[in-house]
Amino acid sequence: MVVCGDDALAERLGTELRELYRAQVTIVVPSTRTAGEPAQEGGGRMRAAALLSRVQAAMGRLAPAGDDSLAGQAPRVMEAAVLSEDTLTEAGVARADALALVHDDDETNIRAALAARRLNPRLRLVIRLFDRKLGQHLAQLLDQAAALARPDLIGEGLDTSTTILSDADTAAPALAATAVAGTGKVVQADGLLLRAVERAPRGRGRAPGTPGLCTLAILSSSNNDPSDTEGSDTSGQEEPILLPDDREIAAAVGRGSVVLDTVTPSEPALPPRRLAARTLPLGSLFSRRVRWTLAVLVVCVLGLALATWATTEPNPLRAGYLTMLDLFAIDEPAIGEPAARQIIQLLTGFAGLLLLPVLMAAVLEAMGTFRTASALRRPPRGLSGHIVLLGLGKIGTRVLARLHELGVPVVCVEENPEARGIPLARRLRVPTVIGDVRDEGVLEAAKVSRSRAFLALTSLDTTNLEAALYARSVKPDLQVSLRLYDDAFATAVYRTLRAAHPLALTRSRSVTTLAAPAFAGAMMGRQVLGAIPVERRVLLFAALDVADHPDLAGRTVAASFRAGSWRVLAVDSTAPGERRAGPGAAPEEDESAPEPGPVWQLDPGYVLRPTDRVVLAATRQGLAELLDAQSPQPAGMSRR
Repeated sequence: MVVCGDDALAERLGTELRELYRAQVTIVVPSTRTAGEPAQEGGGRMRAAALLSRVQAAMGRLAPAGDDSLAGQAPRVMEAAVLSEDTLTEAGVARADALALVHDDDETNIRAALAARRLNPRLRLVIRLFDRKLGQHLAQLLDQAAALARPDLIGEGLDTSTTILSDADTAAPALAATAVAGTGKVVQADGLLLRAVERAPRGRGRAPGTPGLCTLAILSSSNNDPSDTEGSDTSGQEEPILLPDDREIAAAVGRGSVVLDTVTPSEPALPPRRLAARTLPLGSLFSRRVRWTLAVLVVCVLGLALATWATTEPNPLRAGYLTMLDLFAIDEPAIGEPAARQIIQLLTGFAGLLLLPVLMAAVLEAMGTFRTASALRRPPRGLSGHIVLLGLGKIGTRVLARLHELGVPVVCVEENPEARGIPLARRLRVPTVIGDVRDEGVLEAAKVSRSRAFLALTSLDTTNLEAALYARSVKPDLQVSLRLYDDAFATAVYRTLRAAHPLALTRSRSVTTLAAPAFAGAMMGRQVLGAIPVERRVLLFAALDVADHPDLAGRTVAASFRAGSWRVLAVDSTAPGERRAGPGAAPEEDESAPEPGPVWQLDPGYVLRPTDRVVLAATRQGLAELLDAQSPQPAGMSRR
């Protein structure tokens, strides 16, 4: 396996491949000795040096022992100034099974992917891209290029796949959920929406609630306490229990749970322009003062029309017509007419004088609103109960879109007016403050003192931590969620903030920890549909062919379940050649066989057949065990 990257995701991915999948790994990182590097890029050089030292330390810890099956094949770390074809050749891409391109720059990854496909048409590619539409086209292009380069291998089962993943898409739902209670966890897979929700703990002596499709996890024992301790892989008895069995579920008194609640067809997202139009109601064209003034004048005119009808004009339509003529000074003076008519005409004329400046103000406001529709909104004066989102980079942009879908009021804070998420904030009419969060008054302008949660999502851990500490100084009980790269640092920050503010809710999440399992699974040839966080752990959803896994083939759904490792959630019994074209027929001799297509309400006694395809939930270790247990492949063939 070859991993090329310039940030912590490369380190975490290399560790994941070595630690769980026992794969031989080569990691290519940016060079720390770039000749002729401009002075202003010193920060990039320092970052590369820090990444190199961390990768070397991580790979050193994972060096194989004497009895390891990979003895003599210690992890390899390379430095490269440019990810060129020569660099890829030196890294062994021509002989590798898989290549992960996880640079933060999309263009760098695309260039390297094209070069790698020329070097090795059978290479499995996993590419980190932020642009989803571009990723779809790139995947089709690279797979077509592989088929054209080696047409002789198509009949033998060409094991070429291009997987496009985004760490932003993987981490955004989890980060948004930390700031909004009850949003649940959502995985989009093959046109379906898998929704997992947290259930409140049940008391002693109470029967478990409705389990949904299945229970995915039991939360740590103190998860619902404001000063809780989030469980992780090293939390001992406090850790959450992933994929529990019936005995563990029954014993989980006083502990919350994560339940797979619904599986529904995913709804297509609205086009950006249409979405923006729906978020700009007509009432936002005029200020509240103008709207109230117009309403009062309309009521007055209606009252004058009724007075005219009651006193001098028996016909209601003619009474309304005369009132409008008087309002706009079109009617003749009521000389010689009854006193009531003259008084009403004077009052109507006075109302007309008041109406003209109000109409002018409304027109100017509407024109001003249209002129500034493409400008960033300022936070409204009376705003409260919102979420302050710091950082509109890749992660922040996805989180903003997610919060907007949930209908949660947001105020964004961003230092760079040209940041990636600024156009989205402008299109969605989200209030945004431009400025350095470390400057006095920036968070105050975002109304952090009246907000309900603070999300720090910049790419700098120190900035996120500093902003969180300042926000807590303004509002000590503020709910705070931080995006941090290093999971160990995230744990330390979480514990420190929790100790300093025991009555406030604190969450810290490592983006690399959330994203790396999906990237590693894709490199091993698994179709990882998505991942959901369970406190500080990760649960994966994957699609597997039963024929490739002896732990599944020939077993019932109930017998294939391994507590703490994997659980079959759905079965697709459609013939492999017809899965994309249409459903196939289930064999008549097996009455327990599920209907064609993915079936989520499974019969525990159904026997998994080699032609079936299953969707399962698995832990990181469980997915690795499934791969290790599959049948050996001929030399030179990838395991897929």
